[in-house]
Amino acid sequence: MDIIEAKKKYRAEAMARRDAVYKVSGAEAGERLAQNVLDTGLIHPGDVVSGFWPMGAEIDLVPLLTTLSEQGVTCVLPVIKKKDTPLLFREWRPDTEMCSAGFGTKEPPPSSPERRPTVVLAPLLAFDKEGYRIGYGGGYYDRTLAALRAVGSVTVIGVAYAVQEVEAVPRDGYDQPLDWIVTEAGARKFDRRTEPA
Repeated sequence: MDIIEAKKKYRAEAMARRDAVYKVSGAEAGERLAQNVLDTGLIHPGDVVSGFWPMGAEIDLVPLLTTLSEQGVTCVLPVIKKKDTPLLFREWRPDTEMCSAGFGTKEPPPSSPERRPTVVLAPLLAFDKEGYRIGYGGGYYDRTLAALRAVGSVTVIGVAYAVQEVEAVPRDGYDQPLDWIVTEAGARKFDRRTEPA
């Protein structure tokens, strides 16, 4: 099985597990995830944090983003400019009037200022113990994380349900690793140290 077919298989399986847990504890999981992210101590007032508007059964980041905004954190949400390009990020506040972005999700209007995030809360369908993720297959986050990392420091936190973990995701040189994973069950940091030459 090649990497494209392997990723399709993992996506389908992870989506089924995610959808099942969402039906049982979706709203509650979003609140627990919010507390677990806050407990990491990674985010501070003045940071620019990108989240995402939940699509379908994705874990709900709105409780977390609302709390962060109230604490003086600048929250931004992703916007797709065009296919095969990095995402851009526009400011979001709890009172922002959102626009439809297709696929059942929303984004801030063009009038919201664009900002570069210092912390990225990354969506995913599956993640593994090495800190790699599988997204929806468009490559938007891998391109975006590569572009952000090329110009400065950024902390990347995968956010998901605990049941979305797998033993190992298929990956290639384009796949960007996570620094942390946070679920409704807890948080884990991935060690990115390299062995000496």
